[in-house]
Amino acid sequence: MSTAHATGAACTAVIIVNNRGQYLLHLRDAHKPICDAGTWSLVGGGPEEGESPDGTIAREILEETGLVLPEVTPYTTTTAHGPYVTEGNIHLYTARWDGDARSLPVSEGIMFAWFDLTTMDQLSMCPWAHEAIKSHHAAHPLQPVAGPRPATGHGGAGAVKNVVGAHLFLERNGSTLLGLRHPDAAFAGDIWHVLAGHVEQESARACLVREAYEEAGLVIGPADLELVHTVHLLDDREGAEPRVQLFFAASRWTGEPEVREPGKCTAWAWWPLDGLPEPMVAYARAAIDGIRAGTAYTELGWDIPAARRTP
Repeated sequence: MSTAHATGAACTAVIIVNNRGQYLLHLRDAHKPICDAGTWSLVGGGPEEGESPDGTIAREILEETGLVLPEVTPYTTTTAHGPYVTEGNIHLYTARWDGDARSLPVSEGIMFAWFDLTTMDQLSMCPWAHEAIKSHHAAHPLQPVAGPRPATGHGGAGAVKNVVGAHLFLERNGSTLLGLRHPDAAFAGDIWHVLAGHVEQESARACLVREAYEEAGLVIGPADLELVHTVHLLDDREGAEPRVQLFFAASRWTGEPEVREPGKCTAWAWWPLDGLPEPMVAYARAAIDGIRAGTAYTELGWDIPAARRTP
């Protein structure tokens, strides 16, 4: 959502929803002189000179997401207020798309993600966008469509990618290390979680070595990490893509945990394995249960009972 290019020209925005009843949100830059900086908002922006609202929203969708959506329908109008808002009138549109939000190119802002209405209440959201989505949901309550999940990616076809996450299981004197996620974190705000990160162009061990130092100041050698549990997760709250969550135990490390990325984690604490905190990320709790039981694998969200694990 950029500022209108011409004084007095109304902006546009689009409410994009998928067949699972989730809405596509765009995390805006936090440190730029733009309206609604640092919030989750809708795709959209202001017109070029002489451009119609219909032309504006089609161009903005293409520029910001790389998508050409077949049906972008006028919906309603709303208003915005605050710094860097050139014109408060916004033409709202609706559209459908069922791809992988994380596969979208990020030409502006930080990232895209799918969120349901309940999760949205925990986000730092652009106020007018939040109200528009709640109004849309009230008028058009969406229920997840039964049957196979749609394929992800721009073309909506092909193999479904699995996101890989690396997680650290530290045990000391019958306790394990957990971090309290920042309230405004895109995932699991104000919830306890193990130290973790997405595997980038690197090995899973290298990812965890990097994340342990960046997030908590812990120094761990790759050879001291052993894979102890895997969770294959399909979680509606995290978007359409399935995830392979790898949990590694460290046989040794140096340093004491400290908060080094306060925007992600506000505290580190050692919790007794018999007294894990609430609330806690469900798949992390399931993994710790599996580690303690001596099992290697858990499936969650695939219509398979969570208790069914393979040794």
